[in-house]
Amino acid sequence: MKGAPAEDRAAAFLTGLGREVLARNYRIPGGEIDVISRTPEGVLVFTEVRQRGASRFGSAAESVTPRKLALMHRAALTYLTRELGRDDLPCRLEVLTIDGPAATGTLRVIPLD
Repeated sequence: MKGAPAEDRAAAFLTGLGREVLARNYRIPGGEIDVISRTPEGVLVFTEVRQRGASRFGSAAESVTPRKLALMHRAALTYLTRELGRDDLPCRLEVLTIDGPAATGTLRVIPLD
């Protein structure tokens, strides 16, 4: 798995924020959520992890397309209904970016509306 080191760092970072990691690499046909966590307040957070080792093709944040966001939304809704049996729980989407090497690059969390 090419993105495993970045996803490992992201999961450790989110745990350090006090979140409980509930699932990693949750897949549905056509979509995936890299990390699903729950905040201490009980909010579910669906996180897309993006890492770019070099900036010649743009930043990690620039690699998130509207199509990817739509697939994330669909995968999150599927998780809520299939795994938890309801779709009215407090939740949000975010992108966690790492610009530079997975282990040492600059990490940033971008909440999505």
